[in-house]
Amino acid sequence: MAQPRILVVHPSAELYGSDRVLLESVAGFLDHGAHVDVVLASDGPLRAQIEERGASVTIESMPVLRKSMLRPRALPGFLAAHVSGLVRGVRLVRRLRPSVVYVSTLTIPLWNAVARVAGVPLVVHVHEAERSAGRMLRAGLVAPLRLASLIVFNSRYAQTTVEMDYPRAARKSRVVYNGVVGPASTTTARPSLDGELRLVYVGRLSPRKGPDVLIEAIARARHSQMITLTLVGAVFAGYEWFEEQLRARIDELGLTPRVRLVGFQPSGYPYLAESDVAVVPSTVDEPFGNTAVEAMLAARPAIVSDTSGLREAGAGYDSVVFVSPADAGALADAIDHTVDEWATLAERASTDALRAEERHALSAYHAQIWAAVQRFVPAAAPRERGLAVVAEE
Repeated sequence: MAQPRILVVHPSAELYGSDRVLLESVAGFLDHGAHVDVVLASDGPLRAQIEERGASVTIESMPVLRKSMLRPRALPGFLAAHVSGLVRGVRLVRRLRPSVVYVSTLTIPLWNAVARVAGVPLVVHVHEAERSAGRMLRAGLVAPLRLASLIVFNSRYAQTTVEMDYPRAARKSRVVYNGVVGPASTTTARPSLDGELRLVYVGRLSPRKGPDVLIEAIARARHSQMITLTLVGAVFAGYEWFEEQLRARIDELGLTPRVRLVGFQPSGYPYLAESDVAVVPSTVDEPFGNTAVEAMLAARPAIVSDTSGLREAGAGYDSVVFVSPADAGALADAIDHTVDEWATLAERASTDALRAEERHALSAYHAQIWAAVQRFVPAAAPRERGLAVVAEE
């Protein structure tokens, strides 16, 4: 029986949210007996993790859609990169002869065209939900999905956002919530705060993620003097100015002794374990919210922006406090609320950890992501360490 071959394409080689989900997609394909080739746009820590799972990795330059690429001066170069990339991509696909091309995210539309030209079924996994973007920009992002054989969304919010501009996407789509790796061991939250509230933020340092709003909220909180904060994450290249502004504002507010920036870390769980409350203060649309789920898995109460896919990520948990996005005053009130209601929230977080483990189990995610591509690949026996093959719904 021929071994199915899946070509996976991903625009990043880091270890943030969508990168970790990509890693679990690869694991799901491998567990079900597929040979997996992964194409990354650059080298980075994700590569070693993919290779440890048993997949092969190729580094291939490809145009990745960023907002800066949409500027008039940048657009000609971006389009030219698609022409040369199309030729290289088709050659690679014809050499590897995969059963299906699995493209992770909307930001590499080149590979949608590669799959179509090469005549290979295309599955696109959407991790974006730019509902607040202008209509023309949304239409441009969605247009390449018309080439897909199947579209996988990481939330219903992401799905309905795409359907605003491409209603027929509903006919060839399904929602698969992210599988999220939990901590090696879980420690319960402290029963008493003992005069100090330890906040933690895990994620990109960027305006859309809201760490600057969090800084302002700490300064305004009634319990400000008992609050410490750890910021875990780094900026995108080119956004160094944001970190500089953030540090300057921390100093201006007199918070430097109580706020530490530790940069990118392979895992946020050690920092969650030493914290009391996780804060997810995103200011704009989020397709989902892995960091909110990670807080639940770590048995920590969380303060989460009440917006977009974050509502789905935090729904059904009793230790999540939702707050209006981009509102430092409301966030300050939510922080004070966690202090006032600490005993109750800490107890609820332990129960929420069990719910999160069930809802985002890796075994369930592996089975569902395999089911999404299974119709396009020949049958193969699963690995001994893997899972039973799941028939598509």
